[in-house]
Amino acid sequence: MNGDQAVHARVRRVIKDHARLPVDVDGLDDLTDLYDAGMTSHASVNLMLALEAEFDVEFPDAMLKRDVFESVAAITDALDRLGVAA
Repeated sequence: MNGDQAVHARVRRVIKDHARLPVDVDGLDDLTDLYDAGMTSHASVNLMLALEAEFDVEFPDAMLKRDVFESVAAITDALDRLGVAA
């Protein structure tokens, strides 16, 4: 598994553990809107905190927007912008 795949797998695991989705994240495409899949705004806060802990980053205020956490792809892109090494 290369670095990008490792980050991707970790993002999916954190989503599975903290987004409280009523569906299995493994069955969702990377571009699927997690809010449409059942994630609440409260669960998105839990997800953000779990991602910060998992990747040892802090999301700046400018990134605390719905679109940053709306999909696996958006989260992975945000982590890349924060310098998470793949």
